[in-house]
Amino acid sequence: MTVRARLGDALFRLTAGPDGPKHRERIHGRPGPRWFDPASPIGIVHGDAAMYVGGLRALLLQTLHPAAMTAVSEHSDYRTDMLGRLANTSRFLAVTTFGHEDDAAAAVAAVRRIHERVTGVLDDGTPYRADDPHLLEWVHVAEVDSFLAAHQVYGRRPLDQAGRDEYVRQTGEVARRLGVLDPPTTEAELADRIESFRPELRATEHAQEAVKYVVLRPPLSVVARPAYGVLVAAAVGLLPRWTRRPLRLPWLPVSERTVVRALGTAATGTIRWVMTPGRDSARELADAG
Repeated sequence: MTVRARLGDALFRLTAGPDGPKHRERIHGRPGPRWFDPASPIGIVHGDAAMYVGGLRALLLQTLHPAAMTAVSEHSDYRTDMLGRLANTSRFLAVTTFGHEDDAAAAVAAVRRIHERVTGVLDDGTPYRADDPHLLEWVHVAEVDSFLAAHQVYGRRPLDQAGRDEYVRQTGEVARRLGVLDPPTTEAELADRIESFRPELRATEHAQEAVKYVVLRPPLSVVARPAYGVLVAAAVGLLPRWTRRPLRLPWLPVSERTVVRALGTAATGTIRWVMTPGRDSARELADAG
């Protein structure tokens, strides 16, 4: 086995877990209809190594909604099984983007059943439910905005305006099935929707704790942490300026446009290189879930 193959296998197993090959075979090997053409914008974005950066950005951005972050803090095991949560999320993205339509529908139904059980009360006495369409919309737009932002900077094939609009529309199809009532269908609508949420956003103690886990306490070996740090820096560098102070993250515009982007480009390019030839690394990561 070559050095490239060994590195690719190690990265795949780290993010996929022991059942990664089985899930990969099911997602891509089962014949039949899919929700989306893998050559369409959603397949291009979700099959690119830039998803490593986009996923981290999404996690950081999502923490700013108090109800969403409280639900994660009270009902999630991210503190003890961060890689497991990553695998679950990447599996959902892989199945709904690339998998057989029956498997995609089953994945959506499973997530909806989980959301129905996630309820609680915020510190101010306001009740929350994970299946609240408004809360689901925030999670959705934060993810889509992050995946698209990362792809445009670090993706191998950035999308033109028509492609970006189509990507937003395609992801909205999945969001509707999850319970979002009126997801955005263009890039401009996506930006407006993010802006409309800003009055609700703030950094709670739950948010700041989550940021510390994502940025400073990844469940990785000492050897792997420098590379992870580059991906985190790239993700932070793509966050809007207004998110930095609440989340206690730095804003270094010159460094972010030069050093961080150069390192981020090198990191995502290396991920593509080490994964199995002919397949994009983020797609491998998604398959692994």
